[in-house]
Amino acid sequence: MIARRCFFALALTASLIGVSQPGWAQNFPRKEVRFIVPYPPGGITDILARKLGEKLALAWSQTVLIDNRPGANGNMAAQMAARAEPDGHTIYMGFLGTHAANASLYADLGYDPVRDFTPVSLVANAPMMLTIHPSVPATTTQEFIAYARANPGKLNFGSSGTAGASHLALELFKSLAKVNIVHVPYKGTAPLTVDLLAGRIQGYFDVPITAAVNVESGRIRALAVADNRRSARLPNVPTAVESGLPDFLFTTWLGVLAPAKLPSPILTKMNHDIVTIVRSADFVSWCAEKGLATLPSTPEEFAKFIVSETDKFARVIREAKITLE
Repeated sequence: MIARRCFFALALTASLIGVSQPGWAQNFPRKEVRFIVPYPPGGITDILARKLGEKLALAWSQTVLIDNRPGANGNMAAQMAARAEPDGHTIYMGFLGTHAANASLYADLGYDPVRDFTPVSLVANAPMMLTIHPSVPATTTQEFIAYARANPGKLNFGSSGTAGASHLALELFKSLAKVNIVHVPYKGTAPLTVDLLAGRIQGYFDVPITAAVNVESGRIRALAVADNRRSARLPNVPTAVESGLPDFLFTTWLGVLAPAKLPSPILTKMNHDIVTIVRSADFVSWCAEKGLATLPSTPEEFAKFIVSETDKFARVIREAKITLE
């Protein structure tokens, strides 16, 4: 079922929110902008898209329609966005799956993540966090690695599903730390969390916003954030670099893309407006509350990032022999 919600532009000038209107792009957008989201309403991808959509509606004085199209780990939504008219009136919230990992997981995506899209800007990311049940005798990442090496195959880590972010984070960690941990896939995070809190599994790679309640209550222990900066939501948890595992960098990232062959003037304006919003104090603050770090970029930086992420997860998926059969 398609869930839709419109954000209607208010009759405000762009100067009120600090977004200029370059003369060569004043005619964009000429009509409603459709913002395709690859997940159903309620998740962080949808919430972020709606927040950004509200701001863009003000900047553009046009309706921004959030069009939720879940299915096939984002591939259905990506196919739809790739086939849209490249006039700027269809944009897409891309993520780690559709524009990095999926290329190594599916024989036929139905789209080319590079050739069929124009990267506009990264928006935000959420680092994965190594969390364990308190019964595991480790209070630091290095202690945990030593314990895992001493007990190969005896630790079970859950994931919200095969080839999802939590699974890929586990496989990257296993490769870098040289440990043997058993992967236990679940159908979603609810049953996984029940088993983790009960100690039936020993760990899980989560994002700070959802791990925070149980970490702060002491029901689970957070050892490291897979990033080079600490999480604003859980600032006492050390980074991977601080924990002696500098290459363990894993964030679930989100960024705006448009169909390929987007005219340069529209791309320039769209990037300018999105980056201005993403850098604004209220947007940064809102993201921090959600456990997200803002990540504005140029189109060129985003394009290079997609290539590097695709290469990284191709290695992880190949070495872990992950399949979706």
